[in-house]
Amino acid sequence: MTKDSTSPSRRRRSRRGGRPTTTQSSSQEQRPTHEPRSEAPAGHDSEPERSIQPAERSSDPAAGGGKRDEFKTFGLDAQVLRGIQDLGFTEARPIQRKAIPAVLEGRDVLGLAQTGTGKTAAFALPILEHLREGGGQRRGPRALVIAPTRELALQIHEEFSSLGKFTRVRSTTVFGGVPQNAQVRALKSRPEVVVACPGRLLDLAGQRVIDLRDVEVLVLDEADHMFDMGFLPNVRQILRLLPERRQNLLFSATMPKEIRHLADEVLNRPTVIELSHSRPADTIEHALYECAQPRRLDLLEEILGGPDFRSAIVFLRTKHRARKIARQLDAHGHRAIALQGNMSQNQRVRAMEGFRRGDYDVLVATDIAARGIDVADVSHVVNFDVPNTPEAYTHRIGRTGRSKKQGKAFTFFAREDGDQVRAIERHLGSKIPRKALEGFDPGDVNAMPVPAATRGRGGGGGGGGRGGGRGPRGGGSGGGGGGKRRGGGGGRGSSAPKAFPRPAARSSSGGTSGSGGGSPARKSSGGGFGRGL
Repeated sequence: MTKDSTSPSRRRRSRRGGRPTTTQSSSQEQRPTHEPRSEAPAGHDSEPERSIQPAERSSDPAAGGGKRDEFKTFGLDAQVLRGIQDLGFTEARPIQRKAIPAVLEGRDVLGLAQTGTGKTAAFALPILEHLREGGGQRRGPRALVIAPTRELALQIHEEFSSLGKFTRVRSTTVFGGVPQNAQVRALKSRPEVVVACPGRLLDLAGQRVIDLRDVEVLVLDEADHMFDMGFLPNVRQILRLLPERRQNLLFSATMPKEIRHLADEVLNRPTVIELSHSRPADTIEHALYECAQPRRLDLLEEILGGPDFRSAIVFLRTKHRARKIARQLDAHGHRAIALQGNMSQNQRVRAMEGFRRGDYDVLVATDIAARGIDVADVSHVVNFDVPNTPEAYTHRIGRTGRSKKQGKAFTFFAREDGDQVRAIERHLGSKIPRKALEGFDPGDVNAMPVPAATRGRGGGGGGGGRGGGRGPRGGGSGGGGGGKRRGGGGGRGSSAPKAFPRPAARSSSGGTSGSGGGSPARKSSGGGFGRGL
């Protein structure tokens, strides 16, 4: 492909003269007098681009959208285009249509868009185009991407590698939780792109393993989380190691107003691209279920047993409960795995790879996994607990409904969660629909759900002694029989429900779980009540 006579590298050299211009949250009174037109395809529900004291605007090379081989209109080199075509992409996403031209022209960019909308390619493609041209003698990487989690760093690296496979641009990752030897060896080969988590990056910089004085482009992905007070000291230290003249790109699903002024220290007269970032994507059906804590595991299993279930991510607040719920789901016949902060990096990688391959159909995670999980075809996200912040809600439910696919996101709440729910609804600008399942009365923790069709098979029965598995509504005395998920067994069942009942060991004897001769009541003769899904 014929290149533009003004190369991206020459356009890029006039960086950061003097103090950066302060940017503020986009508001109507601060909008420029010329309102830019929306560049999203017809029918796409997105807000127009907003820019506060911007550099001169770029033309939109992809106006109209929906064209075949749309990426050719950006002026990307044939080697970069070949990588795009190899992945089967022909149509740019809205964030890419707006961000790629601005990044190619050397501008600072603040990109605010929902998760799953193609933000990574929006900065990776123009960076690959820029780095395709040789940088001469250098001491370290030319592009630095900082990510808040190891999972996200690995995914960004994989996208750079896939999109740039026909170029000579090399990428590597730097993050903690694993020995540094392999990362040190990779850095000695002087890769053009380093994707790093802040802690390990500072460790290696302190050991003089990596030199950041030649960085031309800085990317902060998931910028709101990166600017969280816990990350701010490390980010400031990294900024001091970078050259003054550089391009800065911040991409995120959310950017809370109270921390937006921190971005002002990094960005110089940025192009601000804001695509309905506070609202869930149109592909996500989200709703609330009012449910007391003792009934939530039962409600979760009802949802996972639905006909539209393929795979799910279940979010909890604590590591201990994430492990516990994952074990219980696995004992009840689901292929579930936990992902939480106490796991080693190798364990986390194995869990994520197994979930992507389909070895597991339920991933039970803490918020550490909310940022950076990019798994295709997740049909459900379930917030077992109400997220602590409205931004966390957006990040969590954004794990489904990705790449224009439909998804469902359900949040369990109790009356004491009312303040958090109202805060989320204010952030979204609309009420979240309420739903209910038959048999799950929000006010009755002892209410029994109507048995699903899959519960009526099999039988318990059998001889005397203390047999039978323990179900969510108590165990049985007497009776044998095996259950496929929760064992049956004859005799009398106890009446008190448990918040998180201990599942019975799987039995190879007997039939599938269910009610045998008796009715599914708390006292039965013949076959005890067992739960199947």
